[in-house]
Amino acid sequence: MIGMDTLRAELARQIVATAALDGNFLLRSGQTSDRYFDKYRFEGQPALLQPLAQEMAKLLPSETEIVAGLELGGIPLVTAISLETGLPAAFVRKEAKAYGTCRVIEGQNIAGCRLTFIEDVITTGGAVADAYNAATHEKAKILAVVCAIWRGDGEPRILKVPDLPVLPVFQRADLEAAR
Repeated sequence: MIGMDTLRAELARQIVATAALDGNFLLRSGQTSDRYFDKYRFEGQPALLQPLAQEMAKLLPSETEIVAGLELGGIPLVTAISLETGLPAAFVRKEAKAYGTCRVIEGQNIAGCRLTFIEDVITTGGAVADAYNAATHEKAKILAVVCAIWRGDGEPRILKVPDLPVLPVFQRADLEAAR
């Protein structure tokens, strides 16, 4: 947590205390891990969600017009960030429903807009790559993805979209240091 200000360091400690689980976990990427950050445990706590949304909002590219949260963990985060910033929120489904609007991206017309994705925990970014494909198909310009936790190896990046900036509030090492 070298270089981390006191408030962020305390937020990291609280997230670890609330959401870090030890065991054997299968991740969306297919990888296994002995540590899992259960995002629902920290996203469901207003005392953690609000300061986390404030930290995430600081990372938004200034030209962002719409914030788009990825199902399911990105939805409470994008809602809190929208309330924090006043930016409209969109909601990215894993797949379109067969009824209603039948859209993958709900809540806003994103065509021609500058969009920043909001995600909870990223390891390889498979869900972000899927959302990127859906949003570019709808003619949006994706500026970055802001995430609560980067738990991947090395520098934050999405394997299938390597030029997309990944802007995490915390990296795995920050949370390990907070234990």
